[in-house]
Amino acid sequence: MPWQRLRDLRAAMPNLMTQMLLRASNGVGYTNYPDNVVQFFVRQAAETGVDVFRVFDSLNWVENMRVAMDAVIDANKVCEGTICYTGDIFDPDRAKYDLKYYVQMGKDLKAAGAHVLGLKDMAGLLKPAQARVLIKALKSEVGLPIHFHTHDTAGIACATILAASEAGVDAVDCAMDALSGNTSQATLGSVVSALQHTDRDTGLSMQAIREISDYWEEVRGQYAAFETGMQAPSSEVYLHEMPGGQFTNLKAQAASLGLDDRWPEVARTYADVNQMFGDIVKVTPSSKVVGDMALMMVSQGLTRADVEDPGTDVAFPESVIDMMRGNLGQPPGGFPDTIVKKALKDEQPNLARPGKHLEPVDLEATRAELSKELEGKEIDDEDLAGYLMYPKVFLDYMGRHRQYGPVRTLPTQTFFYGMEPSEEISAEIDPGKTLEIRMQAASDTNEDGEVKVFFELNGQPRVIRVPNRLVKATTLQRPKAEVGNDNHIGAPMPGVVASVGAVVGQEVHAGDLLLTIEAMKMETGIHAERDAVVKAVHVQAGGQIDAKDLLVELE
Repeated sequence: MPWQRLRDLRAAMPNLMTQMLLRASNGVGYTNYPDNVVQFFVRQAAETGVDVFRVFDSLNWVENMRVAMDAVIDANKVCEGTICYTGDIFDPDRAKYDLKYYVQMGKDLKAAGAHVLGLKDMAGLLKPAQARVLIKALKSEVGLPIHFHTHDTAGIACATILAASEAGVDAVDCAMDALSGNTSQATLGSVVSALQHTDRDTGLSMQAIREISDYWEEVRGQYAAFETGMQAPSSEVYLHEMPGGQFTNLKAQAASLGLDDRWPEVARTYADVNQMFGDIVKVTPSSKVVGDMALMMVSQGLTRADVEDPGTDVAFPESVIDMMRGNLGQPPGGFPDTIVKKALKDEQPNLARPGKHLEPVDLEATRAELSKELEGKEIDDEDLAGYLMYPKVFLDYMGRHRQYGPVRTLPTQTFFYGMEPSEEISAEIDPGKTLEIRMQAASDTNEDGEVKVFFELNGQPRVIRVPNRLVKATTLQRPKAEVGNDNHIGAPMPGVVASVGAVVGQEVHAGDLLLTIEAMKMETGIHAERDAVVKAVHVQAGGQIDAKDLLVELE
């Protein structure tokens, strides 16, 4: 559990401050939560061990940040009110985000009670020359200590950090050498070395940095299967402006849709969607919305002109409709009326702070319901806070924990790749309770797709039957949608069926939502493309699917 990791970190480094990102009214999730949920989560995070809260809003709307900022201040913790940087302060065509805009937002955050001013360059767009001007202006006009965060997607982050240092920035984010570069942060050792013997010498030990980096280089090797394959920096980021955390993720999503060879088109469409939405700040969760729209447009062959054409019917992704409703708040100047009207049709958007209209959650009633669902398990505040942010993820975790035990105690290599014959590991499942596990052998797979695993547990021989997932993956296949068959609705990507609205025999109309698919933080709605009657539904909520699997058949 993340709460336990936080406690472990706090115990291991009692003299260092911990910091977390807080997406204001989005908490650590992807939607707006009622005010009392945000307040409860902040209070719990502060109690468990977070010292500094970097509070930001995905559309730079200070009004949407106040509840979260007040909660941090009430918890007697450091509130870092944060500006998200986008555009280019030197570009006359992007005058919406000029120097005056950022200075005014800094002043607004100071007035809202921020102790520190965060400058969050989530896409790595801030260039050295611009950094000198922006940092200097914020230092002189706002007067708060400035904490600068950037990504190295374009390969220029170290230069930008050094320029920010010259301009008087107070703190910067870097990544340990072995984990730095590309869509990560600037290289810590390089920045520290560049500042040695200057008036901004960090005083950090290069020997210690190298020792720590060597450790993380070994750890990173165990996660080789999860590497993105990004080989070099990409100046393309100045075109699409994707946050570092989304860039590689969206590439994987595009590949799952069969669009990997059309990535330049995806990148250009992402930039087009941003302008179509009114040139907005793109950071979780607003960046996800732009990505959802871009993938939908490329996969369906739609251009920006098609989407903006009143005569072209477009089935917008659910996340786009939700944002146009005002459920993420409002960007500077609002969203373009044409897109709002086309996405919402006759529905009116909410222009006020989203949390203002959300009913408070009855925390104790929710705690009791959750305890009942988990068969009487005592639900402490940490459990409740986790559930409130991620209900489905929390329940999935608890179900897996009940079935498999505390698998977090397994060595990383074993967790990801399993054990080889004669291999032995130790796993401390509770304080003072350690399991010594020795793998002996595994049988061939039987006709049910299972193998016998022979092992020793604390010296005692054991045998267990487990499914061979490789075999199951080849034997359990769903029917595929027939290419060219208008009655077959197939999956556009691998993922999990989040919800199913279609019912056999139901009359549906063009644009009606049939089901939703969840994949890599992206929720995609599958809509009827014509009026029809549902003949068959081949999936159910929670089911795992692959690309082109048959989901729904129409008459």
